[in-house]
Amino acid sequence: MTTTPNNPNSRWIKIDTAAGSFDAYLSLPPAGKQPGGPGIVLVQEIFGVNEHIRSVADQYAADGYVVLAPDVFWRSQPHVELGYTGPDWEKAMTLYKAVNLEDTLGDIAATVSALRNEIGQGGKVAAVGYCFGGLTSFLAAARGLVDAAVPYYGGGIHNHLHEATALNVPVQFHYGAIDAHIPQEDVEKVRQAVAGKRGTEVFVYDQADHGFNCWARGSYNQRAAALAHGRALVFLANALA
Repeated sequence: MTTTPNNPNSRWIKIDTAAGSFDAYLSLPPAGKQPGGPGIVLVQEIFGVNEHIRSVADQYAADGYVVLAPDVFWRSQPHVELGYTGPDWEKAMTLYKAVNLEDTLGDIAATVSALRNEIGQGGKVAAVGYCFGGLTSFLAAARGLVDAAVPYYGGGIHNHLHEATALNVPVQFHYGAIDAHIPQEDVEKVRQAVAGKRGTEVFVYDQADHGFNCWARGSYNQRAAALAHGRALVFLANALA
């Protein structure tokens, strides 16, 4: 396992909560922080803040965002870093099943607070998340923790759509058309639940599977990942202005 920063403009920081302290990966834009500039809380999949998630944080930092990726499995195994197959997959599922969703949302709230301190007064914050992080990004938006959210293939969102009634910030959803983990009928439930909500968008990508944004997975789909990232950048530029 390696937990060193991916670039010299990045580092791990500690976030203190009433339940204890956890680490988060902070990635800064090449030009450094701009006072009141936008920020992103980047929420991991079930594989930890691994090399891929750190690379995504650096990608958004290169786009000008201050990015903070919390280690949401810190209660079970701090700094866990897993791959996507075999024993690593099994371990990831074990960690996922042990996590408490409300505890995780509390950690995200603490991360948002830390990020707002980093970017300064007036800076807006979005949550961007993948799989489990997609679910928690949606819930962070629904509960008013962030100013916008971009959930990618958020597993289980359809089970929490009662929270969509409180949604008052823009959210952009991304799904794969052939994702066996999230059937299209569940995507349609999400689409219907957020219909008419301000600034909300739902995109589905042909021939894209679960995890299509992750270039370290066999399900990586370059076209879908590029389209989604471009759409996310336009969305974030508007939502966090």
